[in-house]
Formats: sequence, structure tokens, C-alpha cells
Amino acid sequence: MNKEKALFNWSGGKDSALALYKLQQSREFEIACLLTSISQKYQRISMHGVRVELLEKQAERIGIPLVKMEVPDMPSMEVYEETMRNTLSKIKEDGITTSIFGDIFLEDLRTYRENKLSELDIKGVFPLWKQPTDRLIREFLDLGFKTITTCVNEKYLDKSFVGRVIDEYFLKDLPSNVDPCGENGEFHTFVFDGPIFSKPIAFEKGGIVLRKYEAPKTEDDSDQCFSNEQEDPELYGFWYCDLLSTE
Repeated sequence: MNKEKALFNWSGGKDSALALYKLQQSREFEIACLLTSISQKYQRISMHGVRVELLEKQAERIGIPLVKMEVPDMPSMEVYEETMRNTLSKIKEDGITTSIFGDIFLEDLRTYRENKLSELDIKGVFPLWKQPTDRLIREFLDLGFKTITTCVNEKYLDKSFVGRVIDEYFLKDLPSNVDPCGENGEFHTFVFDGPIFSKPIAFEKGGIVLRKYEAPKTEDDSDQCFSNEQEDPELYGFWYCDLLSTE
């Protein structure tokens, strides 16, 4: 029996890695490609801030083709959706019927994704959906995955949390209002080792910077990467730790 062909929405972070691992174990789908949104201007993974060079090394070690969806700096929702629609339409020509995400419990985001996918007759699949995040992060660590924080939202975490490898000490230090998987956008990560990789990715930490972004246009947009047209837009601050390949 032929498996359904699927694309996997790859952010480079821990939730993506764990979801992909579970799919590989189940062998339910044929993962045809990894799809990653990157900043056209900065050539980094959207929100995570990870250089494309390291993203490409992840895909190489996973052994699945990578499709990079380049988006303008601070795009409007309309531009972002048009870019996504064009990208998915092209990918769909290869027989892909399913789009897989690492989302865990954000209902509005899932609904948004499914509505947009339905316009292209593509099904959304969420392997980690509604699983307790405290269990997921420990499963992730127990499987031998290793990940480092590359971006933290200053609303929830201070500078000391960026550029840290996630381990028991990190989890213990998290404030009680922060989800252990950062599912509310509290932090983003880069996975550099684990059972989905043929070998670890070597890197070193670079500089740490604070960047401010305008609030998203819509309340149900959790990515916080879109511009806001208010006269006095609210600003969101994020600490980023640069990672440099040493290979």
C-alpha cells in the first residue's frame, strides 16, 4: 500500500524534531520534503534567527530534501499568505496531500493552518497535538536530542536564558508562567543532535542582541513576525543568540 506523501513544516527547533521522529517511527507517511520559512533579507529561519547554513546542515543530516520559503522582512499577512499559497501550490504538484506541523495546543493557530490548507485541498496533521508539554520535553531529552535556545521573548524571559542548552537545569530555572516547550512563543531553539541526525552539527555561539518588532496585525497570529499599521504600534523584544558553524 502506497503511503501518503507529506511535507513537514520544519522550524529547526525541538518540537519539529520530536514530531518528525515520531513520524519516522510510525512510518505512516512518506516525508517528501522539509519546508522552512526564512527571512529573505537576513537568510535566517523566521523567528528562530538561525543561519540558513545551519538549517541546510540539519536537512543534510536528516536526509530529506529542504524547501526554503523566503519571505520579506516584516511581511503583511497578505504577502505572507500569498507566498505560502504559491509555495504549497508548487509543492502539491509532486503529489503531496498532507502538511505536518509540530504544534501542541494553540487552537487558533491550528484552525488558521487548516483553513488555509483546505483552500488547496491539503490535509493538516499534528503528531504532538494536546500532549502534555512537560512530558514532551522530557521525552525529547530522554531520546538523546540536544537543543539550544536561539531566541527568547523578553516579556517572559531575560537575557540569561538565550544561548542555553535545554537540560534539567534549564527547565528548573524556567518561571512558572513559561511553558516548558515554549509553546506560547516564550523561546525558540536549534536542534543540533539526536536520533533523526546522521551525526551532530558542530557550531559555536556568537553574539547576543536584543531586537524589537512591531506587534502582529491579528490577535490569532502567534508568530509575531508581521508588521502592525497602528500609529503607535506595541513593540515586542526578543533576545537572539547567533550560532556559527564550525564545520
